Amino acid sequence: MLPTILDIASLRAAFADGSLDPVGLAELVAERMAAASDPAIFITPVPRADLIAAARALMQAHPEPNSLPLWGLPFAVKDNIDVAGLPTTAACPAFASVPERDAAVVARLKAAGALVTGKTNLDQFATGLNGTRSPYGAPRSVFNPDFVSGGSSSGSAVAVAAGLACFSLGTDTAGSGRVPAAFNNLVGIKPTPGALSTTGLVPACRSLDCITIFSATVGDGIAVRRIAEGFDPADPYSRTARPHPLPGTGLRFGVLGPAEREFYGDAETAALYDGAIARLERLGGVAVPFDYAPFRAIAALLYDGPWVAERLAAIAEFYADHPDALDPSVRAIVESAKRYSAVDAFRGRYAFEALKRRTDTILADLDVLLLPTSPTIYTVVEMQAEPIARNSHFGRYTNFANLLGMAAIAVPAGFRRDGLPAGVMLVGPGFSDEALAPWADALHRALGEGMGAGMGIERGRALPEASRVPPVASGQIPLVVVGAHLTGLALNHQLQDLGATFLRATRTASDYRLYALPGTVPPKPGLVRAPGFDGPGLEVEVWGLDPAAFGHFTAAIPAPLGIGKITLADGESVSGFLCEAHAVAGGPEITRHGGWRAYLAAGSA
Repeated sequence: MLPTILDIASLRAAFADGSLDPVGLAELVAERMAAASDPAIFITPVPRADLIAAARALMQAHPEPNSLPLWGLPFAVKDNIDVAGLPTTAACPAFASVPERDAAVVARLKAAGALVTGKTNLDQFATGLNGTRSPYGAPRSVFNPDFVSGGSSSGSAVAVAAGLACFSLGTDTAGSGRVPAAFNNLVGIKPTPGALSTTGLVPACRSLDCITIFSATVGDGIAVRRIAEGFDPADPYSRTARPHPLPGTGLRFGVLGPAEREFYGDAETAALYDGAIARLERLGGVAVPFDYAPFRAIAALLYDGPWVAERLAAIAEFYADHPDALDPSVRAIVESAKRYSAVDAFRGRYAFEALKRRTDTILADLDVLLLPTSPTIYTVVEMQAEPIARNSHFGRYTNFANLLGMAAIAVPAGFRRDGLPAGVMLVGPGFSDEALAPWADALHRALGEGMGAGMGIERGRALPEASRVPPVASGQIPLVVVGAHLTGLALNHQLQDLGATFLRATRTASDYRLYALPGTVPPKPGLVRAPGFDGPGLEVEVWGLDPAAFGHFTAAIPAPLGIGKITLADGESVSGFLCEAHAVAGGPEITRHGGWRAYLAAGSA
């Protein structure tokens, strides 16, 4: 029987033991989508026949269960992110168009074997944190249909929480990838700005937008993020990751001081926040009260300062021709941009830099912040009665993160007595994404409140052990892997068996070529440096091993492969798999695919 919540570990186990395959899962998900009680989740669902056909095509190209990292896993996509052949509306029918290409992140996930189930509803043009600003209806919290789902990634969160997708893509400019997670008992992964490509995303604020992930567990979301991330030269805001470590014990986490604790009368959510503080202390963290005032002032700049003009810049031509096509609340926000001049923009930047100097001083004494995801929740009726003021309440603790270039993971914090959930966030320095994960996972597991709308037995069910995020070890030697040792592929277990830690996904410098080595079992590629060659760079992963494990691993590498220094796209030189040039003479060059995983996804191996 299919569980209520479709977590990755459970589905992979079912695929492995043969009790389920992607076609059967697609059929069951299609049935759930057709029977869903909330009609506002999807704007464009993938038709049942098309979803099943995609699953069949996957199995024909890759018949071995779990032979791709996301083999057969269904995911939903927020409808401001392009999926080839499906309309992108941004919740505005007059804006709709049908893209010919997938967004860069969608393409990566498809190449890893994931199947799109549909395009999900959102606050129009991703402007809002509540989920009611759409002509396609207002998705509701899975726990009470009177209450908002959170936004702007409303449908994406509800799809996962209701068991209609294994994970989903949202976006986050001011909190849209975190607030809906809190209102639906989910994990929300908000990467460092620039870590995931935004090519193929309809921008809200182009300089701040992040594509995000909703998932049942932190481990699931991190696994998806690792596949989705990577430098994209086509995205001017894409950044190469330089991981920021965090302590494995004694984590100093900032908590709200008395003067900045605002829950708008919601004493139960305040108590759940206090409970999360106590849990994190029991896990080895050290709570440190801090002054949130300068962070709150930075947050206010996003909607009450000249940054709102960036929302107009994103749709200026469309707005000029179709002002009446906008939701009234969205139009009011976009129109407010007209009152700001270029002088105001510079003054806003000056104010931001002064505030950032204050926040930098505070953050220097802390490792991370632990904050409420949202201080409260409202009914749809309440939200529509005061759409601007109450929406701003939701963003009180989220709006600053992207302006400061920070990473965040939102996790469930428990339930109020009326059955509605609340959440908390760990917010860390830029590119602390990987280091945040073990702490966020431990915090989620300490709660014991299940995943999404899983109730009864599932509510108390322990999170799958297979999705546990291990601590990031220090003193490890980095190793670049190119082929069968990549996440989810045939030999990745050799790294995991040695306790290796995933550090990041990245690309090589441009002067490398990739070949499929003939006669290798399992199939393997050969990476060769070609000075003077100007290629796309090749997708690789960097894993960390302790010195003993590194020696054991490298000693077992068979010829013609060996370990040498590989130059990465950011100029860093790291030990990794290289191939002797003579060995690639009989194999086809596959550089044009951009990496081994993409080559496998093309059905070429």
